Amino acid sequence: MNKVTVVGSGFVGATVAQYVADKDLADVVVVDIIEGMPQGKSLDLMEAAPLAGHDCEIVGTNDYAATKGSDIVVITAGIARKPGMTRDDLLKINANIVQGVARETVKHSPDAIFIVVTNPLDVMTYLTWKTTKLPSSRVIGMAGVLDSARFQAFIGMETGFSVQDIKAMVLGGHGDLMVPLPRFSSVNGVPITELMTADRIEALSKRTRDGGAEIVALLKTGSAFYAPGRSVAEMVESILKDKNRLLPCAVLADGEYGLKDVYIGLPAVLGREGLKKIVELKLSGAESAELKKSADSIRENIDAMNKLLVTA
Repeated sequence: MNKVTVVGSGFVGATVAQYVADKDLADVVVVDIIEGMPQGKSLDLMEAAPLAGHDCEIVGTNDYAATKGSDIVVITAGIARKPGMTRDDLLKINANIVQGVARETVKHSPDAIFIVVTNPLDVMTYLTWKTTKLPSSRVIGMAGVLDSARFQAFIGMETGFSVQDIKAMVLGGHGDLMVPLPRFSSVNGVPITELMTADRIEALSKRTRDGGAEIVALLKTGSAFYAPGRSVAEMVESILKDKNRLLPCAVLADGEYGLKDVYIGLPAVLGREGLKKIVELKLSGAESAELKKSADSIRENIDAMNKLLVTA
């Protein structure tokens, strides 16, 4: 049986564990520093297993030794955004948390593929790569899957079409400068530019950029977890089943799209070895400029993080 470790037993981490088990993908180890929380949530999920129809083992622990030999490590540990807090406000606190988590987990699972969820996501993925010293193909950030799903959902709400027929592509950083691509978004092959006016497409693009903040404002005491958890499970499935799905993820650019040495959301093919390749789309001048602006912002935050940490 495959083994997936989820670090952090908050809403996102617990939801990742639930979806991974419900898809019958792997045994799951949930790790947290809070005593009792990962154990309690894991026991609850095990008691739901007969109803979900899977035989995956779900274990909660406070000991990283239990994660040994994981195929995939998912990092969700960190604080969630509060109303009025941007993703970048999380930088200092979460950088220290993620660095510690990466060091501990890679000791026990040196052959694992890492999926990073903690915000600010692109920067935390870069930090995980630097800390673990793994090949960049084995350190991937979850963002584009979530942002694209939000764009798809909003298109469905706007048009009334089934979301099963809607595909969307959102690139760039996981923040205010993400880059929704209407030209590469469609309803059963029909570009949304043929189905909606430019002003409505722009309105939905803006709502996608603000998707996380919208939920934070409504919840008041937390942030999104259902869609992020499901997004991770989709990535885990593509990797463990070697499905070669084309999913927008935070990956290390090495010349693609004119970008280098920065983790940013790009179309990625995911399989058993992690990132198999980055697919280059023919972007317009405006789209390329937006992507570069997003990359520049991520680099600024990486520089800020490096000044906060003794080592990165």
